[in-house]
Amino acid sequence: MLNVSRANRGIVSQWWWTVDLVLVVAVLLLIVTGFIFSMAASPPVAIKLGLDQFYFVVRHATFIVPALGIMFICSLLSPKQMRRVCLVIFVGSLMLMAYSLVNGVEIKGARRWVDLFGFRLQPSEFAKPAFVVLVAWLFAEGARRKDIPGALLATGLMAVFATLLILQPDFGQTLLIAVVWGAMFFVAGMPWLWMVGFATVGLAFFSLAYAFLPHVSARIDRFLEPGSGDTYQVDTAISSFLRGGWFGSGPGEGVVKRTLPDSHTDFVFAVAAEEFGIVICLLLVALFAFIVLRVLVKVSTEDDDFTFFAATGLITMFGLQTLINMAVNLQLIPATGMTLPFISSGGSSLMSMSLGIGMVLSLTRENRHGLNPIRFRPAFIGSVPVDTARGIN
Repeated sequence: MLNVSRANRGIVSQWWWTVDLVLVVAVLLLIVTGFIFSMAASPPVAIKLGLDQFYFVVRHATFIVPALGIMFICSLLSPKQMRRVCLVIFVGSLMLMAYSLVNGVEIKGARRWVDLFGFRLQPSEFAKPAFVVLVAWLFAEGARRKDIPGALLATGLMAVFATLLILQPDFGQTLLIAVVWGAMFFVAGMPWLWMVGFATVGLAFFSLAYAFLPHVSARIDRFLEPGSGDTYQVDTAISSFLRGGWFGSGPGEGVVKRTLPDSHTDFVFAVAAEEFGIVICLLLVALFAFIVLRVLVKVSTEDDDFTFFAATGLITMFGLQTLINMAVNLQLIPATGMTLPFISSGGSSLMSMSLGIGMVLSLTRENRHGLNPIRFRPAFIGSVPVDTARGIN
């Protein structure tokens, strides 16, 4: 029998008494919900592809076990170990992203995937949480030591990552990491002049992308003028919400998923709306919001710069990706091809999200530094003296 008493000094026992168990339960509930939705949404897609109807269900279940393992292991990491692991993951992911541009698997005109050891991986998914941790490290070091240009190095890191994403091309992920990077820079005390400058550069970049890249302009045009192109997927997704009503048509009774090409990935939220109803969708939104707000509240009392920046960045990325996916399903923004965390089918997405949330669990553990709770942290690091920040190893 597993001994998790306070007297036991084993790893599992220490984890049990220091980790945020409420947050763990909330994430596990998301994972279970994702598996249920996979059973509802994926069989028609598998049949259309000539596969066994439960192919994607089995595949999703197969990835849950290693995903839970990754989450648990990451939740045990110390901040120093976390930074080292993320450095290795980020460098390896960038190398695989560069490799995918030449020898990657092309799907719908994009080269974002590589076949590795019998598995098809999307390296950019794993690079995202590692990128956030490394940027947090650079911002923290820049705040602690004025001889280290943390903000400049973080900007360079973002430029390299964004360039590889654009070359794939993947403008949805580029926008995501740019906004997360900007949010982290903001809480790190970005001067208002820098903020205006980066916003101007971002606006100019997407204006150029719209003017010279047909893939980008087509999606935006279809969103602004539905009659200008093929809007079948988003129109079908909207009809799912209308057909499902408040309480849904019942598990397995949906009909829209039979014609929706990406019903098990990008548009699983729409399938859930038809079969389980708007009430369940609202509860799912509340669960996502609870996870984000709980983490933000916990780190609001954190005085360690790295922990504050990393946890804020990781949970912001988690929440923003959720918001983007749901907004696409509701036809509020142009389609981006972004998955719904822990809900959409896909091994790379599930594993990378487990990596990120595992690190959030580590960063929010009680007394992970062996210290007592500390005073309230102001919203901006720039508003407190630099010497209040703890040293970063």
